[in-house]
Formats: sequence, C-alpha cells, structure tokens
Amino acid sequence: MVATHNEESTQLLATLIEEHNVPRNHPHVYFSQLYGMSDHLTYNLAKAGYNVVKYVPYGKVKTMVPYLIRRAEENSSVTGQSSRELLLIEQELKRRRIKV
Repeated sequence: MVATHNEESTQLLATLIEEHNVPRNHPHVYFSQLYGMSDHLTYNLAKAGYNVVKYVPYGKVKTMVPYLIRRAEENSSVTGQSSRELLLIEQELKRRRIKV
C-alpha cells in the first residue's frame, strides 16, 4: 500500500512496477489517497489499470477534525498541489459545460 498524494512518489512506484514487470493489478500493490484529495491521481491510476483505493478516516469529531485539518495542510503544502487540483476541477466543470 502506497498512501500518498505526492505525484512524484506515485510516478516513481508506477515506473518501478513497469520496470520490474509487476502486473498493474497485482493483489499486493495498491495506491491510496484520502477521500476528496488528489482525485486526479486516483482516477488516472485506476484508468491505467492500477489498484487504487480511497480511504475514509472515521472516529470521534474531536479526534478527526484535527487530523483532517493536518492532512489538508500537508496536502496543500506539496508544491502548490491544492491550486492544481482547483484548476483540474475547473477544467472538468468546463468540459461538462457547468458554469463556475
């Protein structure tokens, strides 16, 4: 399980999988992202035939809110990834002809 929102780490693993002739859908290799984050990675990996999952943390609100805030801050600090995700969402809305 590789749980990352980082595009470079994701690309590195995909490259290693190909270089070592590991099947993309090998039952011991999964990519994972937090539900609602880095959807472009998840969708593109799935489309390419890799195993992917979204994880949904659960628990008491007083425990989960700080965790989710921390994860959102970490995700937004990864080389402007939040602004890139917003751009991708806007492009998809335009593709679907939905006014932003």
